[in-house]
Amino acid sequence: MKRTIPAGALAIATAATCVLALAPGASAAPQACVSTGLTTGQSGAVGTVAYKSATSTCDDLNLTYSNDASGTYDYYAGRLRTSGGTWFTCAKGYVYAADGSHSINDSTYALCTDVNDNVPFGVASLYDGFDSVTITH
Repeated sequence: MKRTIPAGALAIATAATCVLALAPGASAAPQACVSTGLTTGQSGAVGTVAYKSATSTCDDLNLTYSNDASGTYDYYAGRLRTSGGTWFTCAKGYVYAADGSHSINDSTYALCTDVNDNVPFGVASLYDGFDSVTITH
């Protein structure tokens, strides 16, 4: 006895195969934002160095958490390294932040804006170094 495949079932199987073949892999999709924990450097210094995510859709370096090692607040500035190896403070300068979480939607805490992928960055504390911060980028 011969078995036959109904035409409708063949069409559905063929369509499903095409959709699977055209679907992009999960690794190709950009991540919304990436968070990196850092230790700050003292005023004008860098502290822990990280790199702006190349897979993130966030363009800014956002301070989303801070914990001053010696008090309940500090002022923080984003620092970027040029291709020539020189560090500079982003245009925003130092921003006041009490200890705790900060909204990524509050532009007050965007320490650096429009940062290119893979650029080295760090954070400086105005009063003292060794504070714990999280930068979402």
